[in-house]
Amino acid sequence: MALRIKLPKGTLKVKTYRELRTRERERRVPVVKIGSMYVIWWSNKQTSSEDRQQDR
Repeated sequence: MALRIKLPKGTLKVKTYRELRTRERERRVPVVKIGSMYVIWWSNKQTSSEDRQQDR
């Protein structure tokens, strides 16, 4: 089960390895492993640029 925390500049997510998206596994966004959990930071800028790429 993933945990998402919305913050003013982006979203902080905590996930297990199975839940990671491709961009998170490839470390194209900031990722820190703590034990068996991964802490991922998606800034609002990264999220909006990802949306634009999917529209193409």
